[in-house]
Amino acid sequence: MNKATDRMFDKTSDRMLHTGNTIPVIGLGTWKLTRDTADAIRTALQVGYRLIDTSGDYGTHEGIGEGIRRSGLARPDFYLTTKVEETDDAYEALGRSLDELGLDHADLVLIHRPPQDGVGEILWQGLIRARENGLAVDIGVSNYSAAAIDALAEATGVVPVVNQIEWSPFGHSEDMLRHAEENAIVLQAYSPLTRMTRLDDPTLATIAERYDKTPAQILLRWDVQHGVVPLPKAGSREHLEENLDIFDIRLAKADMQRLDGLNERYSALGKLPYD
Repeated sequence: MNKATDRMFDKTSDRMLHTGNTIPVIGLGTWKLTRDTADAIRTALQVGYRLIDTSGDYGTHEGIGEGIRRSGLARPDFYLTTKVEETDDAYEALGRSLDELGLDHADLVLIHRPPQDGVGEILWQGLIRARENGLAVDIGVSNYSAAAIDALAEATGVVPVVNQIEWSPFGHSEDMLRHAEENAIVLQAYSPLTRMTRLDDPTLATIAERYDKTPAQILLRWDVQHGVVPLPKAGSREHLEENLDIFDIRLAKADMQRLDGLNERYSALGKLPYD
C-alpha cells in the first residue's frame, strides 16, 4: 500500500479526479463544528484551507456560508463538498443545501451512505441530474463498499469520483485502496485522527518524535502519502494550523509500513462501514 509514497505535496496541492477536475489534497471536516462555525471557517480559509466538507445533516451550512462570506474569498478560491442523505430526494436536497450555504453550486456532492434497500441508483440519478444542471461540479459517495460502488456504476454508467470513508492507520482496507486506484476513485478520510482516541499509541508517538511532529500530524501525513485526502476537524487556530503543518516532511518507507501495520480494523463507529 505505497503507490503515493514517493509524492511530495504542499497545502495548495490538488489531486486529479477522473473527470479531469481537481480536489485539494487536505480539507476541513465540520461534523459537530456547530459552535462559532462561521469564525472557524473564516479562520480556516485564512490559514490556508481550501476544501470545506459538510453535509445536509450537520447543521453547519448557514455558519459555513457566513464564514465563507467573511473570508472575502472569491468562489474559485475554495472548494465546497456537501452530502445528501439516503432518504432524500437528492436533487431537491442539494437545492436546499445550496440555499442554506448561499452558493449557486457545490464542487462535490456525495451520497452520505447507501440506503438500506440497495446502492442508491435513484439518489445517484438525482446527483447526475444536478451535475448536468450545474448545481454540482462532481459527484461521489460516502461509506460505500467496493461492491456497492461497482453496482452503482454498472446500473448508471457513472463512476463516483470520490468515496469518503473512515480511514486511519488503525482502521483501513488495502483492498479498498486498491479498488479505488484501479477505478481512479479518490478516497477521502473522515475521522483521520480517530476522534482523538488513538493518539497515545506508542508506535505513533515514536514516529512522531523522530520527525518532530505531533501524532496527529503523522496520521495526516500518512494519509497524504497514500494518496488519501484527510478531512480533520478543528475549530481553534492552533489546531487548524497544526493540521496543515505536514508538508515539510516525508515519512520514510519503513515508517509508512509500521503505520500500515497498526491496522486492526478500528472504527470510532464500531465497525468500518465499507467492510
